[in-house]
Amino acid sequence: MIIEERSLVIIGAGPAGLAAAVKAKKKGMEDVLLLERDNQLGGILKQCIHNGFGLHIFKEELTGPEFALRYIRKISEMGIEYKLDTMVISIDENKNITTVNPQDGLRIYKAGAIILAMGCRERPRGALRIPGTNPSGIFSAGTAQRFVNIEGMKPGKTAVILGSGDIGLIMARRMTLEGMKVKAVCEIMPHPGGLTRNIVQCLEDFDIPLKLSHTVTQIHGRTRLEGVTISRVDENYRPIEGTEQYIKCDTLLLSVGLIPENELAEEAGVLLDPATKGALVNQNLETSVDGIYACGNVLHVHDLVDYVALEAERAAESAVRRLKGKSESGTKRISVIPGNGVRYTVPQFIDKGSKDEKIKIYFRSGSILKSVRVNAVCKGKTIYSKKFKRLVPAEMEYIKIPTEDLKGSKVLIEAVEK
Repeated sequence: MIIEERSLVIIGAGPAGLAAAVKAKKKGMEDVLLLERDNQLGGILKQCIHNGFGLHIFKEELTGPEFALRYIRKISEMGIEYKLDTMVISIDENKNITTVNPQDGLRIYKAGAIILAMGCRERPRGALRIPGTNPSGIFSAGTAQRFVNIEGMKPGKTAVILGSGDIGLIMARRMTLEGMKVKAVCEIMPHPGGLTRNIVQCLEDFDIPLKLSHTVTQIHGRTRLEGVTISRVDENYRPIEGTEQYIKCDTLLLSVGLIPENELAEEAGVLLDPATKGALVNQNLETSVDGIYACGNVLHVHDLVDYVALEAERAAESAVRRLKGKSESGTKRISVIPGNGVRYTVPQFIDKGSKDEKIKIYFRSGSILKSVRVNAVCKGKTIYSKKFKRLVPAEMEYIKIPTEDLKGSKVLIEAVEK
């Protein structure tokens, strides 16, 4: 078995992996290796043919393939090495990466630093436990998107979508444009799961009904889906008897959440956050295992691809600093604790002695909040406060807190309605 030493290995060549590789090369890291299990670079962007990408990074509106192509061209121009059709089998705490592909067979890379950029996967039907039969015609939203945008096939004629995540909303519009009839989008929560702009552009502009506090309670059909029963749910998300409604359809799309791909991270001993399902990281995006970094949707699910790329650049800068012997990571840490109204924060801890004047803390609210202040509280003192007109769980926000005011062992991030 071949064991090859490499300085920086990046796992995953979607937007996070591509952006991290380019930034690392720009920062002077010559030995960069990008590993991708697919047969092309670009990740999920290849099938995202809608626009809305690149406004923050490239200052223009691009489709997903156009956004990916910008980075792929840089990868080629800068001579960054990458391997396609390469499956990473395991990572250990010593940063040994075991891979397999048709060209090299089984190979181990001993890395100086690793950036995890594997992205996320969709939650399947099995996790929902919807009663009924198991006919054809039930797809995850991402699978249906691939069928339509890459394979050129319509999944059906009439559809119901369960979940109002952004992929589901975008597919409601996409299927309508392809001649399908989308009869309803059902969301079990009392608020939408996707961005407001997608609610407007993908549902309201096409008169597609959004049924909040509703879920699918029965699937009908033997060989092919014939219809679904939907019901209103109470505050505990239990179906309310007597609210059942049958909708005839041949297609059911599931857009019920994304799960970071962290099996490899767990195998390497990386600690995960129960709220994000991603790694616990410090302000440098370094995980609990020295020299292993995480960014993009493998860390926490993002709203915008631009934010994924920007976060990946930060991870690359941190990894390069470490490889050049300039790491700022320390053993004394300040925990970042989500408080009232805040579902999670990233990073989850800050190393004491950070040279950054301010630390950017990303967070999501647990519910829709209006006219709210988000406070950073340390040892009973508010060290930072920012007003937000509105917070919604579907949209990630951030604050920048001053490093010099961080005292003690923890800082509380809370949202207080005025």
